Amino acid sequence: MVSLALSLLKIGEVAEMSGLPIKTIRYYDEIELLTPTVERSQTGYRLFRREVFDRLTFIKRAQSLGLSLTEIKDILKVHDQGKLPCGEVKHHIQEKVSEIAQQIEELTLRKTELQSLLTHWQEHPSTDLAAKTICPNLVAEKSAL
Repeated sequence: MVSLALSLLKIGEVAEMSGLPIKTIRYYDEIELLTPTVERSQTGYRLFRREVFDRLTFIKRAQSLGLSLTEIKDILKVHDQGKLPCGEVKHHIQEKVSEIAQQIEELTLRKTELQSLLTHWQEHPSTDLAAKTICPNLVAEKSAL
């Protein structure tokens, strides 16, 4: 029979097996992303249950999809209450899709504006216009000032 202490992993082992830096694992522990999977030894060292790898894998995947650590923490809280957090995950992913759609729209508008500037670009603007501004090509049609 293996004792509980032998089945716990030190932070260096978790780092090596997960491919994450020790500093990252410490940070995740400090912001309570790893709470149910980490314990402290009598001397204060972090000791991790093997379930930590499931959490680290989830965290990495969620981050790769654009979720923030705060959003990930919210999802993990639902999981830690014994509930399946798929509804929470779906909600956050839907928000990300909306944010990305808005960013695409804003970037498309910016691209159109930049293309228009290039289309009307003057290599040698009039001396009068050049004397009144830093770069005549960037002067808005109706100045906001």
